[in-house]
Amino acid sequence: MKVLLLGDVHANLPALEAVLAHAARRRPEAIWNVGDFVGYGAFPDEVVKRLRDADAVSIVGNYDLKVLELRKRQKKLRKKRAEKWLAFKWAYESLSKKSRKFLRSLPQEVRLEAEGWRVLITHASPASNEEHLWPDTPARRLRELAAVADADAVLCGHSHQAFARKVAGVWFINAGSVGRPDDGDPRASYAMLSITRRGIRTTHYRVAYDVARAVAAIREAGLPEAFAEMLLQGRALDAIEGSG
Repeated sequence: MKVLLLGDVHANLPALEAVLAHAARRRPEAIWNVGDFVGYGAFPDEVVKRLRDADAVSIVGNYDLKVLELRKRQKKLRKKRAEKWLAFKWAYESLSKKSRKFLRSLPQEVRLEAEGWRVLITHASPASNEEHLWPDTPARRLRELAAVADADAVLCGHSHQAFARKVAGVWFINAGSVGRPDDGDPRASYAMLSITRRGIRTTHYRVAYDVARAVAAIREAGLPEAFAEMLLQGRALDAIEGSG
């Protein structure tokens, strides 16, 4: 079974389109999406529609939840940096009612079986939808998570860092970020999983996309220039010089 694993699109439609086109040549039988459809990019509604139309098995990410809960959590979210508050607000207002309803319908995790392997699809970690798992997360922590995961493979995102590590007999696989890489490489990131009875093989890809189109849309929407620089530099907001 071939599976396209992606996540953390963050409203970057050009990056998503490039990933889907690149992956299509590898003929995946399924698309598994670890969440965070929206945030910072200029195409939140379009990204939701595109993944819904692609019949992706999707979960809701922590950023998606914060956007959906904007009205309930305005006081708390307003305490964040001005750019971050604007990103939440703009994403919420730019989603159609149908897309908001779709996102609200999604679970925070999905469990399924593929070729005899028990798979957990979660946004961040089996313990929390805001815990970052990194390529260098201590093996001790992964062993703790493996003990509670009740799965043979944990597919996650959130940290925007691609890796595949096997600890205590459990695979931890992160596809990296489609739409908001923050490792200094602006190219979109995703993974292809080859799942057989014998095992799970992961291949990570980086894909060039039309960054200029994504940046132009951010500027046309009147969003902060720092959001454009995030895509140009492949960096997180806090790493953009002069964005604080």
